[in-house]
Amino acid sequence: MKNIQLDFSYIHTSEEGEQYKQNIEKAEKCLNILESRKGKGNDFLGWLDLPDIKNTNEYNQILSQATRLKNLSEVAVVIGIGGSYLGARAVMDALSHQFASFLNLKDRNFPTLLYAGNNISGSYLRELLELLDKKDYSLIVISKSGTTTEPAIAFRILKRHLEEKYGLDEAALRIAVVTDKAKGALKELAVEQDYPQFIVPDDVGGRYSVLSPVGLLPIAVGGVNIDELIRGAESMRELIFGEDTLAKDNPVLQYVALRNLFYQRGKKIEMMVNYEPSMAMFAEWWKQLFGESEGKEGKGIFPASVNFTTDLHSLGQYIQDGERIMFETVLSVEDDDEDLTIPKASNDLDQLNYLAGKTLGFVNKMAEKGTCMAHNKGGVENILIRIPEKSEYYLGQLIYFFEVACAVSGYFIDVNPFDQPGVEDYKRNMFALLGKKGFEDLAKELEK
Repeated sequence: MKNIQLDFSYIHTSEEGEQYKQNIEKAEKCLNILESRKGKGNDFLGWLDLPDIKNTNEYNQILSQATRLKNLSEVAVVIGIGGSYLGARAVMDALSHQFASFLNLKDRNFPTLLYAGNNISGSYLRELLELLDKKDYSLIVISKSGTTTEPAIAFRILKRHLEEKYGLDEAALRIAVVTDKAKGALKELAVEQDYPQFIVPDDVGGRYSVLSPVGLLPIAVGGVNIDELIRGAESMRELIFGEDTLAKDNPVLQYVALRNLFYQRGKKIEMMVNYEPSMAMFAEWWKQLFGESEGKEGKGIFPASVNFTTDLHSLGQYIQDGERIMFETVLSVEDDDEDLTIPKASNDLDQLNYLAGKTLGFVNKMAEKGTCMAHNKGGVENILIRIPEKSEYYLGQLIYFFEVACAVSGYFIDVNPFDQPGVEDYKRNMFALLGKKGFEDLAKELEK
């Protein structure tokens, strides 16, 4: 099968340039450090081996529990925040029918996945409960500690609703938990209530966890073929770490070398661009992956995203003519098996007959090409990542590619890509303002 490929047609920098060559060499050293597991944060490298999960009893249990929950549910609510839900949602949005929630269950065969615990909005949760009053549903709760504020609040409320609707015994059958293997509030509750349990690996951080039970359980419940997802990740691992892969042909080294070359030249923002609305949540997953991994010690490229052609009518002007502080990474899906052909109109009032007989996919590709050419001419470098088709296999490749590239890029700028010390600052202030025990002194300080 084909692989995802990087296309440098829309950049000004020559691959033969001296700085690019130096970056390739540095990136290769960083990749070797990652592979040898001797770099910063090396106790959080279990994600490198996650493609091997398919050969485990745990994997079979994921498939078994997914089938059981599918049979119980019109809706499955995934409770989690950050890496606990973004990976699963990215895959599900990319590969599911975009209007699945409006289809009858018999027409879609699988539950619709909805998400909670990723915000603290009362109106969001209230309206979700109104829907769940009318639907058979189950809960997939994902939290290593069980005490993270957003998902813990959501689970407390949804658990009560589930128990009131179905009774304690049946409610327990409709809850599955992904949490720490040995400790924590959620682990304790799961043991007490005899919920089906899966493990958040100790050596895998949340944003690298999509190919663990954290992502695989909800993805399997939603009807995506996780065998193919894992197979794609396996193939990318072989390509990246294969002995026969030359440095100049290694997509991770190419990407890391080039994006850091732009960074060295003052390009502080990387815009992930997609031309398929279903890929928008993939960009959200990518933003967390790179934002939490690189953004520390006053360093790191700021990850942002746009959805074209939609955002060409809002941000397009700035990208074309604004400050030259960014570059773009374009997710370019090559094939659409279910394309539509533009019909011919008898009066041609909209003056679109010149497009008659062409497919929307073709028009979209020309929009992509024209935009890349225009932005490149305007001084915005474009890295294209060509994806042969939108499928489980290539999503698996893409996930593993970006995870390795993110780790290598973190080492490239000499930060630990597996911690997130800055995330705790807002939490301490919030706990103090809410009156949590142990934060009294900070509360007094904030009141000054």
